[in-house]
Amino acid sequence: MKDFPIAVIMERRRLDNPWVDAAWEAVGVVPAFEDADPVPRRIVHEVDRSQWRLGGFVLELFRDEAENYFANITAPIPKVFVMWRPDGEPPRPAAVSVSYGEAARWLDSGEQVDGVAMPREIADWVGDFVNTHYKPEPKKKLRRNDPLGLDRRRT
Repeated sequence: MKDFPIAVIMERRRLDNPWVDAAWEAVGVVPAFEDADPVPRRIVHEVDRSQWRLGGFVLELFRDEAENYFANITAPIPKVFVMWRPDGEPPRPAAVSVSYGEAARWLDSGEQVDGVAMPREIADWVGDFVNTHYKPEPKKKLRRNDPLGLDRRRT
């Protein structure tokens, strides 16, 4: 499978703050094979919080990011990274990824990024990709008495 359709769950929490009335964050992702509808749909409506399901997103995997997928999938809690911008209500995510490197690049450029727990179905899919495409670089052996590699034997 080349890509994986998902929906993002965005949550709005009411704040007791005179300057800001609410805070948004991505709180989850769900597989969306059966329902990829991009129209926002409210799924939780409570006094202090509401959640919206936003479909139409696709996780794609690329061979040159395999090391970053490996780092994510072997972490104690693998994540799906959701980059979103606070324009509109509910705010619409701009991109999704399972690459640590891509999430770091988004954060470095000043974007809002939330990491949410990766569902088992996505973790299995990423794990299959990593097993197929990730080949760790062989470790280079340093000589114990020469940690900087300056002591060369002369022949």
